[in-house]
Amino acid sequence: MTPPLLSIDNVTKRYGAVTALERVSFDVYPGEVLALLGDNGAGKSTLIKIIAGAQPPSSGRLIFDGREVSFAGPAEAKAVGIETVYQDLSLCPNADVVANFFMGRERVRRFLGLEWLQERAMEEETREALAGIGARVPNLRAKVETLSGGQRQAIELARFVHWGGRLVLLDEPFAALGVTQTRRGLELIEQVRARGVAVIVITHNVLHAFQVADRMVVLHQGRVAGVRRRQDTSHEEIVALITTGSAAMAA
Repeated sequence: MTPPLLSIDNVTKRYGAVTALERVSFDVYPGEVLALLGDNGAGKSTLIKIIAGAQPPSSGRLIFDGREVSFAGPAEAKAVGIETVYQDLSLCPNADVVANFFMGRERVRRFLGLEWLQERAMEEETREALAGIGARVPNLRAKVETLSGGQRQAIELARFVHWGGRLVLLDEPFAALGVTQTRRGLELIEQVRARGVAVIVITHNVLHAFQVADRMVVLHQGRVAGVRRRQDTSHEEIVALITTGSAAMAA
């Protein structure tokens, strides 16, 4: 059996007298889409911040690729291949698609002390990366601010995969998207998964979880209420776990 890419082992997070997470444990496997579900205040955001390196756990361990890791900040999580794509994204709106794709990694040619960007090569590499995950962005020289929310997410995902990302955390990826853009977003997640990348989708939408996830982890009041494979559960059971922390009321 394939070993997990990420193991969350008895992670607890306390803020003074408030316990946001209590002994949370589950695994995430390469090429798996895992949906993280829960009501407001269930602990989803806190857990994602811990995985992304934005906050340390009070106790417990993160084991990534077989070794225990402790991140001093998001940059250290990114360095091992963990990236978070938030609702508001991290793109520069007044730069074009290619500039955003190569932000901080620009291809530069040097000759006799002079430097210039390899614009044509960068554009072609961007086009191939987007095509590799089935993304559709017709004009790579368009400023990002002119693109749809779905196209912006496609750029983020393609950039992440292209630069060697191994685990992507998608924070409510469909919250601001219309029906068509949401469908394309679900298709993009499938493409990313097909490339062996692990995906954690944080969502309130149970329907979206059933459309894309291999497994679902439900948090309730800071604890894991249940871990279910998609084919072994039902919409009713997941809703019961979210709302009551127990499957006892599920039909």
